[in-house]
Amino acid sequence: MTTVLLLVSLALGAWMVAVIEEWTTSGRFRLAAPLFAGIALLGRESILARKPDRLFFEVAPVLLLLSAVLAAAVIPLTPNLVVANLATGALFVNAALVYVLVALLMAGWGPDGAYAMVGGWRFLGQLIGYAMLVVMPITAVVMRAESLFTTDIVMSQAEVWNIIYQPLGFVLFFIAAMALAFLPPFDLPIAKGELAGGVEAEYSGVRLAVFRLGRLALIITLAAATVVFYLGGWQGPILPPWAWSALKIFGVTIIMLLSGRMMPRIREAHMLAWFWKLGIPLALLNIFIVGVLVLVLPS
Repeated sequence: MTTVLLLVSLALGAWMVAVIEEWTTSGRFRLAAPLFAGIALLGRESILARKPDRLFFEVAPVLLLLSAVLAAAVIPLTPNLVVANLATGALFVNAALVYVLVALLMAGWGPDGAYAMVGGWRFLGQLIGYAMLVVMPITAVVMRAESLFTTDIVMSQAEVWNIIYQPLGFVLFFIAAMALAFLPPFDLPIAKGELAGGVEAEYSGVRLAVFRLGRLALIITLAAATVVFYLGGWQGPILPPWAWSALKIFGVTIIMLLSGRMMPRIREAHMLAWFWKLGIPLALLNIFIVGVLVLVLPS
């Protein structure tokens, strides 16, 4: 039953992201737009590239969707609504999200097309820059909770949310999450005005529908992870826990979709320079500060 609720929540979340994304790009708020777009994609022919690596080409969209679902499986929406409350839950989130890179590299290599391959390697270039900015802020969150259980991480924020306790870690994780979901200004892997869709360029029909569904699910999963790690999860007054989780995830998703569109795209070389020269030192500083606070102000 819990698994079914998770899948329904992800589906509703993906629907919401699609509606908001269209609103931010075209200015039109249409609740039925995802339905029409999905029907249009399913009705189109799934064209196969001339000389594809068939295994990579077919598996990539499914793997992207699966990585988002696996990461969501350890994210609690309420104290009891979590598919797998693993003892290594926080680490599992990062491990599952690593397969986003694998999926995009497969999507870039599989079709044997120039645009797709450039998009795949661009994503790899981005990952080299921000990979540590996913792991290191999570490390600081775990230090405070003294547990890898995601439910324990939420409970550790009963008095003070982590966005207050470690704001630097929140900013770094939020930026890395946007890059992982290849949202603007980190959308070079698809770059529709430049690469004709990048890693999506050679996909059509059902395959493209699955690929886009995977990306929508990835965005909502990363928003949910941000809520659990930094915004107190399901905690809040008056409203039931599930409502607080939904409201917080909705708010984070809107910020993720809106904020990046106000900035120009960032080249991989610049991302590497900023993340390695500035991001990683700041992440280390955040771990040091949290370590001191844990020792001086034990819970």
